[in-house]
Amino acid sequence: MSGGVKEKSFVSTLVKNSYGKSQVRLSKINRSGKVPTWKEITVEIELAGPEFADCYYEGDNSKIVATDSMKNMVYVFGARNDLNSIEEYGLALAKHFLDHYKHVDEANVRISEDMWVPIAIDNGHHDTAFVKDRGDQRYTHIQMTSKATKITSGIDNLVVAKITGSEFTGYITDSYTTLKPTTDRIFGTKIEARWTWKGTNCDFNSAFSKARSLMLETFAGHHSLSAQQTLFAMGDAVLAAVSDIEEISLTLPNLHRLPFNLEPLGMENKNEIFVTTSEPHGVIKGTMVVRGF
Repeated sequence: MSGGVKEKSFVSTLVKNSYGKSQVRLSKINRSGKVPTWKEITVEIELAGPEFADCYYEGDNSKIVATDSMKNMVYVFGARNDLNSIEEYGLALAKHFLDHYKHVDEANVRISEDMWVPIAIDNGHHDTAFVKDRGDQRYTHIQMTSKATKITSGIDNLVVAKITGSEFTGYITDSYTTLKPTTDRIFGTKIEARWTWKGTNCDFNSAFSKARSLMLETFAGHHSLSAQQTLFAMGDAVLAAVSDIEEISLTLPNLHRLPFNLEPLGMENKNEIFVTTSEPHGVIKGTMVVRGF
């Protein structure tokens, strides 16, 4: 067997392995500037490679980087890195595993960031008090080997809704259909976006902000004939305007608000009263690349 594994009469063969540390939470206050900044991230590290096989077969831990050590590295690199962007920080962390531990074939670093901003006050912003800016999270995944690096970034939990400008008609109707067509419905969803970068030297912060704004603006302004159509319009807007992004995938679950029947209570529902439901819900997905890519 490869990787220095002794021949044994095992029934099975290990064909894939990985291990790491998850849910490592880091808060960093950067006091180097005139006004301090605050970042909060959650990090997951995953290492893979055939050299770890002896641990699985024999219990030989001589090639194992302890997951507690991985946790410590998150904080050491947090101290060394200004955390300008989670992509740059993740690249530095992943590179360390490949450079320092030559037997590691692949390092994966996944990071979620909670967005905090200074609290607004009458004359501007407070210098040392912060508020969580919004409910969504910024995300990145660094996948690095000695031969290639792939960076996937995006957004989680971007909850949006529009109270008009959305319809759904013309779908298949048969003996299973109970849904009524509508030309005016509430369209609510929780956007999950993932995009891949054209390289490792991108303006990550600017591109992230622009992509997020474009998705929100498109969702708000697009007259939707279906969630699928709006999904495509959002992804198309990002690819058209953010040159550093080469591919984008979007997931839009339907977060329904259903009209409540007031007639049994002697009242008319004038398209004003709705029941919010979270399940079951439809899920719409799509992946887009630049035409001709």
